[in-house]
Amino acid sequence: MKYINFPTYPHSSAARIGVLMTNLGTPSAPTAQALRPYLKQFLSDPRVVEFPRLLWKLILHLVILRIRPRRSAQAYAKVWSDQGSPLAVYTKAQCEALSRELKTRFGEELVIDWAMRYGEPAIGDKIQSMLEQGVQKLLVLPLYPQYSGSTTGSTFDAVAADFTQRRWLPELRFISNYHDNEHYIAALSASIEAHWASHGRQQKLIFSYHGVPLRYLHNGDPYHCMCHKTTRLVATKLGLSEDDYLTCFQSRFGREPWLEPYTDKTLIALAKRGLTSVSVICPGFSADCLETLEEIDQENRDYFLANGGNDFHYIPALNASKAHIAALTEICARNLHDWWSTEPGKDADHSTERRYNAHPYNRF
Repeated sequence: MKYINFPTYPHSSAARIGVLMTNLGTPSAPTAQALRPYLKQFLSDPRVVEFPRLLWKLILHLVILRIRPRRSAQAYAKVWSDQGSPLAVYTKAQCEALSRELKTRFGEELVIDWAMRYGEPAIGDKIQSMLEQGVQKLLVLPLYPQYSGSTTGSTFDAVAADFTQRRWLPELRFISNYHDNEHYIAALSASIEAHWASHGRQQKLIFSYHGVPLRYLHNGDPYHCMCHKTTRLVATKLGLSEDDYLTCFQSRFGREPWLEPYTDKTLIALAKRGLTSVSVICPGFSADCLETLEEIDQENRDYFLANGGNDFHYIPALNASKAHIAALTEICARNLHDWWSTEPGKDADHSTERRYNAHPYNRF
């Protein structure tokens, strides 16, 4: 096997620490042409679709990739901005804000970047760039608060697949979830309270998470439990009663049972029963994207209003808000602190001897 050689740089180069933020991904444009390769990569992932490979390949290429790109492009066009895909715009902003906070705490030598599991910028390309900048210790932060094999697990697969091609590997740390992190819970709670302060409080608060097939839960995926724990912790912090909120799941695909209750059917049923006002938050999405802006704030809004509701509020994702960046900073700091030889805020020791001995070629 031919390996990717470690980037060559002078022995005087400082050994650096890197933080790589990752999210799901996005097409390069809201067009069927751009959606086709993106959906092919996404739906070919065995973590995403657990189905016999040969049969699924036939279904994907003969049916789905002939129909879905055009439909998905129409949905993306509804939320696309002059800056591009909302998910890419917000993830970039999160990275820039997190970079400022972490460098203030740990020093300018820290390398912070972002990548997408599917599409661009690719995880492998960003790892290569970080290694070329001297990164020898790498922290990967998938922006999925609740672990699922189809999201966080798939991200680890992508990192591992890249590492199998490399002769030298950096030290690796991987954050698998932060669904019950106190700073994340506080940020979610504060965003709900701020929305209520500006728009009034609705009759019911809906926590809507991305769905997964029910059999994933039965096979041991902890996602369902983590979603409910996030809801419970936020509800407790807000002092809500059980009648004040619901946990639901959106974005199902195909005919098999997915996690219930379904968000769309729940909103329709609530409206038909006489509930007139709801607010919806999507705690599983770290940044606003197609599933929040189009599916929830447009499609599901219409379902609720068309069936008797008259007051629908979508509470935006945390995006690059100060509270969210503060939470991500604390999550990263807990994983970085013992990689530094100095206290936070002080310059690390970059003496010639330390830099030389840190170079991987000088360990043998």
